[in-house]
Amino acid sequence: MGDTELSFWEHLDVLRGAILRIAVVVVVMAIIMFCLRDALFAIVLAPCSSDFVTFRLMGTEAFRLHLINTLLTEQFYVHIKVSLYAALLLSSPYILFEIFRFVVPALYERERHYATRIVGAAYVMFCLGTLLNYFLVFPFTLHFLGTYQVSDDISNLLTLQSYIDTFICMSLMIGTVFELPIVCWLLGVMGVLRRSTMRQYRRHAIVAILIVAAIITPTTDVMTLFVVSLPIWLLYEISILIVKGK
Repeated sequence: MGDTELSFWEHLDVLRGAILRIAVVVVVMAIIMFCLRDALFAIVLAPCSSDFVTFRLMGTEAFRLHLINTLLTEQFYVHIKVSLYAALLLSSPYILFEIFRFVVPALYERERHYATRIVGAAYVMFCLGTLLNYFLVFPFTLHFLGTYQVSDDISNLLTLQSYIDTFICMSLMIGTVFELPIVCWLLGVMGVLRRSTMRQYRRHAIVAILIVAAIITPTTDVMTLFVVSLPIWLLYEISILIVKGK
């Protein structure tokens, strides 16, 4: 435990200071992202074209999805939303640092060791999930839904708001799904989950993974479903290896 005992109000002052510093960093980063509009949206909108790196490597036929704006203030609000999301993502190491610094004094040495490993691993896994979504899951989903037509007489008009909402939502979902090994490891440490149990219910887990993948990517494209479900299955297998107890 920490050597210095603080009163309740002193703890509140420390917490308030941490929140204030986090808010300042996020706002400053959001302003920077807002000013870097061209570079930011060049990254966000890159999957709209067959020039995107994933499509080039896959040899996808040429295509380009054109987004439209239907509301007067929509582009401005989308600009703010994307800037804030990018700011939170880029500021997340500092946010975690401030939270960790606030909590650490109340932990024992062993608890600090575990907390450091858990927070670091969780952050890395979330980033990996976000990158997987950007380079694989979202581009495949976008290409399928954006080019799908029930008739040649009907053309697709995708709104900017729909594109951004889907992109952010899928990034958060895939990033969260990638926390599976961390959650399983924690449950194993607590004695709630055992390695033998995960092996026993592997088939059930595969069915659940396919259902989750279908929810995350609401398409009938088998390739997209495979691209999403394969990493989740690999995460499940990794979880079996790291869970403590036979």
